[in-house]
Amino acid sequence: MADSTDTIDSPAQHAADHNNEKRPNSNRSTTPASDTFKDYISSQWAPQSDVLPPARESAAFAAARRARLSEKYTGQRLIIPAGRLKQRSNDTDYAFRAHSAFAHLTGWGSDSEPGAVLVLEPTPNGHDATVYFRERAGRDSDEFYANPEIGEFWIGPRPSIEQVASDLDLAVRGIAEFDGVLETINSETLVNREADPALTESVDEARLRFAAERALSTNASDSPFSLEVNGEHDPDEQLARDLSELRLVKDAWEIEQMRLAVAATARGFEDVIADLARSSTHERGERLVEGVFNTRARADGNTVGYDTIAASGPHACILHWTHNNGPVVPGDVILIDAGVEIDSYYTADITRTLPVNGRFSDVQRQVYEAVREAADAAFAVARPGAVFREVHAAAMAVIARHVADWGMLPVTAEEALEPDNGHHRRYMVHGTSHHLGLDVHDCAQARREMYMDGVIEPGMVFTIEPGLYFQPDDLTVPAEFRGIGVRIEDDILITAEGAENLSAAIPRTADDVEAWIARLGG
Repeated sequence: MADSTDTIDSPAQHAADHNNEKRPNSNRSTTPASDTFKDYISSQWAPQSDVLPPARESAAFAAARRARLSEKYTGQRLIIPAGRLKQRSNDTDYAFRAHSAFAHLTGWGSDSEPGAVLVLEPTPNGHDATVYFRERAGRDSDEFYANPEIGEFWIGPRPSIEQVASDLDLAVRGIAEFDGVLETINSETLVNREADPALTESVDEARLRFAAERALSTNASDSPFSLEVNGEHDPDEQLARDLSELRLVKDAWEIEQMRLAVAATARGFEDVIADLARSSTHERGERLVEGVFNTRARADGNTVGYDTIAASGPHACILHWTHNNGPVVPGDVILIDAGVEIDSYYTADITRTLPVNGRFSDVQRQVYEAVREAADAAFAVARPGAVFREVHAAAMAVIARHVADWGMLPVTAEEALEPDNGHHRRYMVHGTSHHLGLDVHDCAQARREMYMDGVIEPGMVFTIEPGLYFQPDDLTVPAEFRGIGVRIEDDILITAEGAENLSAAIPRTADDVEAWIARLGG
């Protein structure tokens, strides 16, 4: 790979670009630099497309979300960065994924541009929204052929400012114009801090300059300057919270995206089952399972929504097993926790536990059906008006009863469920549910009173995923149960009438799972 000759020439571009000049590559640069070459490479090109696309379907929904946010922040400027490329190693980067808040408020998904920034500028009637991004390099510039971040020779054609504006139905400007925003930053400017640390640093410096200038011009008897919003001393944190809470209830477009993600994920599970015979003959069969699912994610979506868990045998007892380097042994069960993230960034999150040879043993079936009973109990209380934590409580009551009946507890199930005890949690230490959407653990910065203690509303999408995990060396567990791990996870949409299991078409009962494997596995 050749080197970048990118020149960072403004604070805005410093915040929005990757710092290629800091990478140790100058000793191997072969980028042509002669005037003859530059003249020749900039000539004789067909005109670039200036066709304006229609506004994408998500644009109107994104506008409505911005309006809801605007109502909370009258008179304040909001800066929502997309984020930048993240270094993987030396001069290679991870695939770019825009920050979820940026995607939510613009409708720009897998085709979004690194370094882009959404600014909501206050007006007397709310806010004007503008996206700033690094426009495509002209063919008369060296960036066209020498910049591996934005040059067409490296990454292919990029849209023009006019095309992005039409696509997103938003005002769009070049990233250099973001300098004008930095120059006018004041105490009423907030930034989503985690998305772009370099840009956040620029905003912080601008706010400090404003504070210093204000302090110098303020009488000593006046109260000291403070960045304070609605009585809170961390306004940026409040913004991050509100951006999370804005996603708690999904709109109609988001719900359709979730359906598409679940459908693609279902196809991925079918691919895995059809390939089990091959996976079970390889010494690292878990890797083959992961690879088969990930192929579907790339074929039908953007990528996986999170690292696929392909946990066979005792590995199924490890909650976040992502090494996926073990064998897939007939007679064991394999726990597969996977989700396809589609191009809009919305992701499914589904777990199925499968008998590798197509048939559960008696003990495996016993554990599996106990977990399914817990999931069904949780689903039964997932209704509008219920409190979110009640979903978990319903699943835990079933888990406690079963492990008590199997002789694993030193107390009764009722005693284990008392707040000061919790013996049964030894076998399921995780929660039963989390919100789902643009992030696999969506709305993570929402307040507890809006999340765990929040009231369930129509339009919410969350998982129900109880499990039982009997570690192979756990002496509280009868020998025949040791090394068995089972989780069943579904994606649930709350409706006005109750709840819909979006992943119900993916077999769930032990009998249906066995029939599924028989049909697809041959």
